[in-house]
Amino acid sequence: MAKIKRNTSTKPSQVQNLIDVTINILSDLGIPMEKETRRRQERTAMAFLALGNIKKDFSELPQPNKLTPLRTREIISFLNENFSENISSGSYDDIRRKDLKPLVLAGIVENMGASKGFATNDPTRRYSINAEIISLLKSYKSKKWKLLLIEFRNTHISLREAIERKRDLHKIEIILPEGIKYILSSGEHNKLQKAIIEDFLPRFTKKCEILYFGDTSKKNLHKDSKKLEKLGFFELAHDELPDIVAYDPINKWIFLIEAVHSSGPMSEFRVLELKQKLKHLGDSLIFVTAFLNKQKYLEYVGDIAWETEVWISDTPDHMIHFNGNKFLGPYKS
Repeated sequence: MAKIKRNTSTKPSQVQNLIDVTINILSDLGIPMEKETRRRQERTAMAFLALGNIKKDFSELPQPNKLTPLRTREIISFLNENFSENISSGSYDDIRRKDLKPLVLAGIVENMGASKGFATNDPTRRYSINAEIISLLKSYKSKKWKLLLIEFRNTHISLREAIERKRDLHKIEIILPEGIKYILSSGEHNKLQKAIIEDFLPRFTKKCEILYFGDTSKKNLHKDSKKLEKLGFFELAHDELPDIVAYDPINKWIFLIEAVHSSGPMSEFRVLELKQKLKHLGDSLIFVTAFLNKQKYLEYVGDIAWETEVWISDTPDHMIHFNGNKFLGPYKS
């Protein structure tokens, strides 16, 4: 059931009760009403009621073959006449784009003009409640309602579920060397962090432990505080930590890695700052700046400090070594 938000309406109580009931029914049918504003909840519910020609109670809902599909302007007229609204007839596009959109996406309402090739904003398009939904709604308040609603939910993917699945598809999954799995929010920065952990470190280290990294929406997503403290990172505040801290116990190397998408390469200033904070770690530090591609690297190449490393995700088998008499490894101060 949707959480009906605080109502400041002056509508007659019978009308308001009908709208509130409809908000909850639409939520039960899988429309994510709880995420909408109070006004948006009402507008969607009223548009649905108009399509069902419902003015007082769901018992008014006719059989599917007796229901007349409505144009958006006719929906506006219905709302103004029956629900104490004062919507301009020129707002028909808002009805289509905002009020009807979730209902159409959910398959609860059919766009009768879509299959006929009408323009998206054609005001002559007509909309109608899906016949299956009408049959379900006719059981409302009867003993069969809950049972039929459960059956409907079990056989249909709701709009709420479809939206969540779409969001999950855009999530980024990171698997650490020890098999721990994290789900990160989407974005170029987190995409690069995944590449660093799953592509860069396994290629250039024999055995690496991820001690710290954060999501763009959760900064301390993974933090091995005990190991960091043991290595001497207890002096670094969160905002001073690089994007990823990794430790190679075989070579005793500590990787400080910046995943650069919009800012923050290992500049001379940044390297000096970290060296001063972590001077007790001696010559075990390796400073790495990572980029998704060469184009992004070229934007920041002038800011990268000497005696650091650069790795570019789209050419994962290669590194760029800024000076020094060796390849990958810490530089002596």
